[in-house]
Order: sequence, then structure tokens, then C-alpha cells
Amino acid sequence: MRDGRPHGADAVPPSIQTAAAWSWRLLLIGALVTAAFYVTTLFKVIVVPVAIALLLTVLLTPVRRVLQKHLRFSRGLASITALLGMLAVVGGLVTVAGSTIVSGISELREKAIDGFNEFMDWLEAGPFGIGTDQINGYLKELEGVISSSQDTIVSGALGAATTVGHVAAGAVIALFCTFFFLLDGRTIWSWCVGLFPARSRFTIHQAGRRGIVTLSAYTRTQILVALVDAVGIGIGAAFFVPSLALPLGILVFVGSFIPIIGAVVTGAVAVLVVLVANGWVAALIMLGIVLAVQQIESHALQPFLMGHAVSLHPVAVLLVVAGGGFAAGIVGALFAVPLAATINTVILYFNGHDKFPDLGTDDTLVIRGRPALPVMVRRAEEDFGTDEVAPETPRGRRPARRGRATPSGPSTGAPTSDGGDA
Repeated sequence: MRDGRPHGADAVPPSIQTAAAWSWRLLLIGALVTAAFYVTTLFKVIVVPVAIALLLTVLLTPVRRVLQKHLRFSRGLASITALLGMLAVVGGLVTVAGSTIVSGISELREKAIDGFNEFMDWLEAGPFGIGTDQINGYLKELEGVISSSQDTIVSGALGAATTVGHVAAGAVIALFCTFFFLLDGRTIWSWCVGLFPARSRFTIHQAGRRGIVTLSAYTRTQILVALVDAVGIGIGAAFFVPSLALPLGILVFVGSFIPIIGAVVTGAVAVLVVLVANGWVAALIMLGIVLAVQQIESHALQPFLMGHAVSLHPVAVLLVVAGGGFAAGIVGALFAVPLAATINTVILYFNGHDKFPDLGTDDTLVIRGRPALPVMVRRAEEDFGTDEVAPETPRGRRPARRGRATPSGPSTGAPTSDGGDA
């Protein structure tokens, strides 16, 4: 300060200094997120199957535990049995739906042709006055456009073939990872935690446990919500197209895993099928059924079940799904909500807010032969030279004693549903 006036950094108002400090940190975070998104996109053939495997692991872990506890299966046998059972259920649903579609598609095709002919007659005799010659001219123009775009069509077909290959490879990766996540999930998680500095491992492990609980709650709640949607819309469709009610219900069940967007699209498909099969009146009734089911989901199931499971406001869910769909298409919309919910839980725990205090902190990992306790706690125990409990950690949690640190087995003080196989 010279001549009584501030100079240099002192001349910048505190508000501008604070804004600048926030700005460069936000820019750094933005660059990190952008780099992570780029790497994820580059390796999406691997990242997406691993994410699907994680969801399947969360879903099948209770099944594996039941097989181990009640049927005395070994961990490996229980893991492969749970995975094969899931494949059998999915394969059975696809087989039943496929056979039903094949048996009912002929009737629907005839009705669709009749409806198309009626529409063409209405165009010719209606207020538009579009005659057959004009329609034929439009069709010839369309054929010309298709003929001139053969190269694009061929390249698109080759791209589709490549996509099918990627999907097949991704399915193999997902099944392979699911089996080993069920079999050695805790060992894999211990290795991941061991990559971080020793001082942070305890907190990271506990935050990861809570993230898995959130992911489990989302998966199971979404299955329940999807089942309610499928049953409601399937029963409504059974009144108009009994032969296609089951495949429509399965379509709604699968589509409901994409929040908001999936329900709208699959509901529109159900209304369109009823429109082709039974006309406008039946389609309007079916539209009312679809809207009623979706209102029950939005105002009853989502607030009480999904809202409690992921602790996200409906506006946040909508924005997250929209952002995920814009950034990564259907895959982004599918994983946006569970990813956001899990990150929310982990960040809250890092900031001192434990959403699942009942899990406790007794569950520890053995990393390179030592429990995943903070460095300061291990040093304190070494200084005492006994099993006396060290002072509390900054979060007010009392760390486990050296003699109580469990190996890679389940928690000694946490519930069995805590995602200990993470």
C-alpha cells in the first residue's frame, strides 16, 4: 500500500478475489469431467458392460447370499447359479414374448393394411383432395431418393453390423464381469481402495459402502416401479389386443428402466398398437389407461419409493435424465439417475453427512496385510503399544481396534445388506 491507497492484489475487491478463486477451481473441475467423459466415450464398449455388470451384481447379490445360506452352496456355485438363473428368466420372457408376437402379428398386419387403405381413401375423398396419381408420384420420388442414397444405406448397414458385434462383445464382458463381481467383489474393491493414499482409504471404503447401498436401493425400487407399469398397461392392453398384451407388458417393463422417457415411449407404442387394432375410440381409452398408470407412478410410487431410495428431487431426476440422454443417448439416460444418486451419497458422506448411519464403520478391509484405517490411527495404536482404542477420527467415529480389524470377510458390526461385497 502506497500513498494510503492499495496496490496490486490488495486493490482487487474481496468479492472479485473470491469469484476468481472459484472460477479457476471450477474450470479445473470442468476440464477433469470433460477428460473423464472423453475417456469413457473412447472406451464405451468396455465401460458400459462393466456398469451393467455392476447393476446386475447389485441385483443378484441377495440371490447369491440366499443360495449360500439356505442351500449351503459354495460362493462360486452360488454365483454361477444366480447368473444362470437370471439368464433363464430373461430368455424365458423373450421366448414367450417372441412367440406371442409371431402368433398375433398376422392379425395386426391385416388390420394395419385395412387401416392404411381407409386412410388413403380418406386422403382422396377428404378435404385435401390428394388423388392416387399424386400419391404414386410421391412414392416414385421416394424411390428415387432411396436409389440415390444407396451408398449411405450400405454404410449404415455396415455400421449396424459393427454395432451388433459391439453389443455381442459387450454382453460377454458384462456376463464375465458379473460372475467375478459376485465371486470376488470384495477382493476387487480392496484392490481399488488400495490405489488411494493410506490416509484416505478408510473414508473411501465407508463412502463406497454407502454408494453401493444407494445403487441397490435404486435398482430394486426401479424393478418394482417397472413391474407396476408393466402390469397396469398390460392389463389395459389385454382388453383390446389380448394376443399382444404380454409382449407390450414386457416392452413397458424394459422401457421403464429409462426414467420418464422410457415410460412415455413405451406407452405411446401401446396406444399405437391399440389404434391399429381397434380404432380411435379404443386408442383414446388406452391412452387414458396409460396416463392413469403413469400418474400413479409419478405421484405415488416415485415420491415415496424412488425419492426415498435415491434422495433426488423429481426436477433433479428430469434434468439428469435429459442431460444424460443429450450427452450419451439411451445409455446416458439409463445410467444418469443411478450415477447421480450414487455420487450424491458419496459426496455427502465426504462432507460429513452420513445417509446410512446404521451401517456403522466396523467394516474394514485388509490391504497389503493391514486394515484400511487412517494412517493417524495406526500410528496412534503403535505409539500406545497396546490394543487401547486410539482417539476419535475427525468425523467423531471411533476406529476399530487392531485386534478387531476383520480380514476380507463380511462386516462384524454392519448389516448384511450394506453392500459388503462391493
